[in-house]
Amino acid sequence: MVGRGGNTRRAGSWFKRSTLMSLAVVLPLTISVAAQPAEVSAAFNPDGFDFWVDSEMGPIKSRIFRAADGNTGRVVYALDGMRARSDLSGWEIDTEVARELTKWNINVVMPVGGPSSFYADWNAPSNFFGLPTGSGASMSSSGSAMTGSSGWNETLGKVNTYKWETFLTENLRWALRDRLGFNPNRNGVFGLSMGGSAALTLAAYHPDQFSFAGSYSGYLNISAPGMREAIRVAMLSAGGYNIDAMAAPWSSQWLRMDPFVFAPRLKANNTRLWIAAGSGWPAEGDVNSLLDVVQGMPLETLALANTRAFQVRMMTLGATNVTYSFPRVGLHNWRNWESEVYRMIPDLSAHIG
Repeated sequence: MVGRGGNTRRAGSWFKRSTLMSLAVVLPLTISVAAQPAEVSAAFNPDGFDFWVDSEMGPIKSRIFRAADGNTGRVVYALDGMRARSDLSGWEIDTEVARELTKWNINVVMPVGGPSSFYADWNAPSNFFGLPTGSGASMSSSGSAMTGSSGWNETLGKVNTYKWETFLTENLRWALRDRLGFNPNRNGVFGLSMGGSAALTLAAYHPDQFSFAGSYSGYLNISAPGMREAIRVAMLSAGGYNIDAMAAPWSSQWLRMDPFVFAPRLKANNTRLWIAAGSGWPAEGDVNSLLDVVQGMPLETLALANTRAFQVRMMTLGATNVTYSFPRVGLHNWRNWESEVYRMIPDLSAHIG
C-alpha cells in the first residue's frame, strides 16, 4: 500500500519524470512511423460471423464468436487499438484469443473499426479548420506498426461524428440481447492501448453492463503533462484524426475519459479490474523484428508509466478490486497483449455472467 504522504509525492514525481522522458522518445518515433511500412496478413477466423447493427454513425460491424457450450450468459467485448481496421479486429487478425475464450465458454464480441476513436462519443466530425481530413493512409490493426493492407480505409468519424460509447452501450448491447439472446448485464470488456483506457471508461460509467474490465498497455493518465499532445500526434498518424473534435482540453468531457480521474468510480462500483503493461523490454521472439522493437519499446514505456500512475491512484483509494500484471518483458505489440489475455482469462471467467 502506498501512503498518502511522502510515498505518494515521490511516486508522482517519478511518474512525471518518466512521462516526460518517454514523450521525448515517443513523439519523433510516432511521427516517423508512416515512412516504415510492414506487411501484415489478415487471419480470418471462420468460427466467427459478422453482426451488423445500425447506429448514429451508420451500420457498424462486429465479429461474434460463440461460447463452446452454447450459453448466452457469459459475454466479453474485445476492443482494438488506435489503428483499428474496417474489415477485422486486430484481435482476430493477430491473435488466437477468440478460440481460447470460447473454450472457456465465453461469447466474444469484437467491434470492428473506429481508429483513434478511444471508443468515445465525440463532439464533432474530425476536421481541421472546417476542412474534412479524408480517409487517411492505410494502417495496420497493430498499435505500433504500419501496413500497406487495403483493410484500413476509415472515413467514419470524419464524414460524421464518432458515437462509439453510445453504440457499445446501447445499439450493440440491446441488439445482442434481442437477436442472439446474449445477457446484457455483467459482461466483460478488455482492450489494448486506446482500447484499454476505453474499457475502463465503459466499466466506470456503465457498471450494470460491465462487471469486469481489462486494460493492457493502456493510457490511464491522459491528463498528465504532455499526454494530450502525445495522443494528438498519435491520432494524426493513425488516420489523420483531430483530437480537438473528440474533447476540448481540460473540459469535463476530457476529464471524464481519464481513468486516473474517474478511478473512484471503479472502486465504488467494485468492478473487477485487470491492469497490465509490459516492461518495454523485448521478449525472445520480438528481436526478430527490429521495427517492432524500435517502435514498441518507447510506446510501452509510456504506457507503463501511465499504468503505474493509475496503480498508485487506486492504491491511495484503498481499492482491492484490481489485479496488476507487470511482466518483466513485453513491447507495445500483439505478442504481449495476447499473452496477457491468457493470463487474465481465469479471473475474467470468474467475474462475468
